Amino acid sequence: MTTPCVIVQSNMEVLLNVDSVLHHEARDAIAPFTEIVKSPEHFHTYSISHLSLWNAASTGLTAKDVVKRLKKYSSYEIPVNVISEISEYMGRYGTLRLVLKDKYLILESDDEALFAEICKRKEIQGYIESFISKKAAIVSPLVRGKLKIVLTEIGFPVQDLAGYVQGEFLDIELNDNFVLRDYQKDAAQVFYASGSEKGGSGVIVLPCGSGKTIIGMAAMALLKTHTLILTPSVTAARQWIRELLQKTNLKKEQIKEYSGDVKEIGPVTIATYQILTQRKKKTDSEHFSNFPVFEAQKWGLMIYDEVHLLPAPVFRFSADMQATRRLGLTATLIREDHKETEVFSLIGPKKFDIPWRILESQGWIAGAKCHEIRIPMDMDMKISYAVAPLRDKITIAGCNPKKFGVVKDLLEKHNKENDRILIIGQYLEQLDALAKELGTPLITGKMPNKERDRIYDEFRSGEIRILMVSKVGNFAIDLPDASVLIQISGTFGSRQEEAQRLGRVLRPKKDGRPAMFYSLVSKDSREQEFAMNRQLFLVEQGYGYEVIYG
Repeated sequence: MTTPCVIVQSNMEVLLNVDSVLHHEARDAIAPFTEIVKSPEHFHTYSISHLSLWNAASTGLTAKDVVKRLKKYSSYEIPVNVISEISEYMGRYGTLRLVLKDKYLILESDDEALFAEICKRKEIQGYIESFISKKAAIVSPLVRGKLKIVLTEIGFPVQDLAGYVQGEFLDIELNDNFVLRDYQKDAAQVFYASGSEKGGSGVIVLPCGSGKTIIGMAAMALLKTHTLILTPSVTAARQWIRELLQKTNLKKEQIKEYSGDVKEIGPVTIATYQILTQRKKKTDSEHFSNFPVFEAQKWGLMIYDEVHLLPAPVFRFSADMQATRRLGLTATLIREDHKETEVFSLIGPKKFDIPWRILESQGWIAGAKCHEIRIPMDMDMKISYAVAPLRDKITIAGCNPKKFGVVKDLLEKHNKENDRILIIGQYLEQLDALAKELGTPLITGKMPNKERDRIYDEFRSGEIRILMVSKVGNFAIDLPDASVLIQISGTFGSRQEEAQRLGRVLRPKKDGRPAMFYSLVSKDSREQEFAMNRQLFLVEQGYGYEVIYG
């Protein structure tokens, strides 16, 4: 009997045999409609959720496609209830539609009985203004976003075909000497959908270093309209400005920054999430002073960079901007606050993604070797750890002083190989002490943006080869020559953070060398437990962690 590759269980979980020769092929086949839950040595556990099925449906997969893939790799019969659940929930996507008719926003369905049942739900009744038939009702355009969230929450995601405002015209083209990669072109075209109402909102999921910014610019060139780009930091905003000036025909005066440093509006405006959610008073949880500034403009496109980091207040802003095309860019749809439903409803469903290892095999991102180094605690630290409150244990383990010696050993090894090295961590005191010991520049959130940019430029030029960063280094830093990342501490069990940090070193290297990712954890501690959860997303993408004992 051959070793089973996949076992589908009646609780909607899928077990994938890592030891099977078909492991990689099966993993890529089920990835579009599953989410990894845990990854012990031999069998990885995936879950089929309603949201994962709806995201799969939005990319064009059908229930028949999903069941066919499961049957192909399963050694046993698929439980009948699983087939029924897949068919039921994927069939729901598109059963309800939002359309625009005679300037009215209409909620409609082809299923009269289903429509009547949904409209009787108390969660929905307040959104309906009047019925125009047994299968259609008028709703207010002002509740377009909120209605989409509610319908998704009750299990009936609506397909939004109501179209978008045009926005003011902007003559933007990619420069002639710049050629899109095939997958970048495909991603932009899937989002654009020939300008039809079936395109215009959704999320592109691709690894760091694969050129998501380029896809955003390609979408801008297709739509040719005034664009608002939202980013997680000023550093990211200025990277967008540099890229737009280098790769498009836009002039400097057409691109404006709206941040804590500069507040200007132009045909293309790049703003930070932080400035968008700024309040007049810290105690005022309802009024965001900059919302009216952006709502007053006639945008034709909004781009959400690192959409998985979208702060909760921006969902409110997005709910009010449903008539504007919305493009989310991210390496992972995972959110630590579990608001994936809000991203799906308000920004749009997943439109395009490619497994990381496929892009690696094509040479578009660097190969990567991941290592978890488990470092013992000395006896005094073990005692402090044992008697500490639960919430303090992770800090004690994360700040294990023995990590400094391991960092020095790794630096000695990679200095010989002339690598560019990033050291990243969670705890500022720990980072500050290590930076002083190594004589290495340290970038934190407190550092002025001008100073940060100077140090980043020195790292890019090779003037400095070792750079330490706090959590500000988790995302949106363009450091193409960084090939080694040493993670000395992290944020609890954040899968999102682990993916972002590996992404810092995934740009392909000129000499073809692989990226090296080292995660330092204290042995037999909560930090080691959290590390297993942190690694889940990368394991799902096909990366294995070699465990080394320090």
